[in-house]
Amino acid sequence: MVTFDARTPGTAPHVWDEPLAALPPWRPLPGRTVVVAAHPDDETLTAGGLLAELAATGHPAEVVVVTDGAGSHPGSPTLHPTTLARRRVDEVRRAVELLSPGSRVTLLGHPDGGVREARDRVTAELRALLTDGEPVRTLVTTWRGDGHRDHRVLAEIGAGLAAELRCTHAEAPLWLWHWATPDDPAVPWDALRAVPLPDRAVVLKQRAIAAHETQVHALSDDPTDAPVLHPRFLQGFTRDVEPFVVTEPDAVRPSLPASYFDATYARHADPWGFTDRPYEARKRALTLAALPDDRYARALEVGCAIGVLTAGLAARCDALTATDVAEAALERARERLADAPHVRLVRGALGGAGDDALPDGPFDLVVLSEVGYYLSWPDLTAALPDLLARLAPGGTVLACHWRHPVADYPLPGDAVHRALTRAAREADLARLVEHREADLLLDVWSRDPRSVAERTGLR
Repeated sequence: MVTFDARTPGTAPHVWDEPLAALPPWRPLPGRTVVVAAHPDDETLTAGGLLAELAATGHPAEVVVVTDGAGSHPGSPTLHPTTLARRRVDEVRRAVELLSPGSRVTLLGHPDGGVREARDRVTAELRALLTDGEPVRTLVTTWRGDGHRDHRVLAEIGAGLAAELRCTHAEAPLWLWHWATPDDPAVPWDALRAVPLPDRAVVLKQRAIAAHETQVHALSDDPTDAPVLHPRFLQGFTRDVEPFVVTEPDAVRPSLPASYFDATYARHADPWGFTDRPYEARKRALTLAALPDDRYARALEVGCAIGVLTAGLAARCDALTATDVAEAALERARERLADAPHVRLVRGALGGAGDDALPDGPFDLVVLSEVGYYLSWPDLTAALPDLLARLAPGGTVLACHWRHPVADYPLPGDAVHRALTRAAREADLARLVEHREADLLLDVWSRDPRSVAERTGLR
């Protein structure tokens, strides 16, 4: 975990000049660009030159600021957080007016430092903004590796939305230049691209940075009122390039192949800790408790792994078919369920074809636990309608997924549940359960809209 003191000089800016100047050039494609900043001033520091360049070509970007910036001077004897937040609103508006007079600025006003806690609301608000109007071609956010929690969470949200909208996602490092050096393995050199800036854009960016007065000047002589942005650190923002970690929509990561899981099980008999992690035990309890019916005649579990959840589902089903693409996982599941003859364990995958195709329905219950994010967005959105078509007339589908990013996985869990929500609504399913917490999402949809109380005669 990266830690740093933003008020210290940090890495000398000149050490970055040569490698950043050598980056491949990049410019957003023509069309709608939205710059989403975690805090007031992020939009200027990371993308001020880009904003100026887009404005100069007659295509001003939109600017969205997620937090109020009130946490930049904790304990200040000079400015109360409420007053500071008002000042920072004025500053960001002045800065954007300098850079791109035609840009619309939207201030979401979430608490500074609280993007993780407000993840669902931020995601919903950004999705509403991004889907209102013409399609977004480029979404700019902070970078997930920046070492700042708000920056990381916003970038994760941005990655999910960019995958959903099929637009370019450009993540802008800010604090990386402060705490890292060019030879640090954390620097994503392979994905970094640079927007070239003419002198005019560089000058406008400097003026816009100066407009963020509370961040570049001391509020008083009190140590807690020192500038947040150290003068030497700011020298790095006079360059004639702006670097971004760019993911193009055509570079969306492909679905994970079966060989990935074969290799995973070759290294460890229980690679996800299904049998010994308290988190997994609690998640299974939540999953089973969320099922709206006490018993199911015919059920399908997609991605059963070594069969730990399968055993719990088996107690609630007359006939259960569980699938996986890894033969090693299926063998371990067969050992675990040797005394359950009503459970059939077969090869099959979400979105699979041929030997990997899922069994035909209809099923009264389909369980999709921790498997959707192994697929690319195109493959997932194509597979879900096919999966839901296997539901019986009163059938139910339960999905549960880990929310935190995993480097190997093509999608975050939130994106999986957004795709499922869309597919379920198109299939006229009713949502019965919507469970959200920091670590996981759990949704239950059904062709039978009745609640548990209605199903059991309580009302």
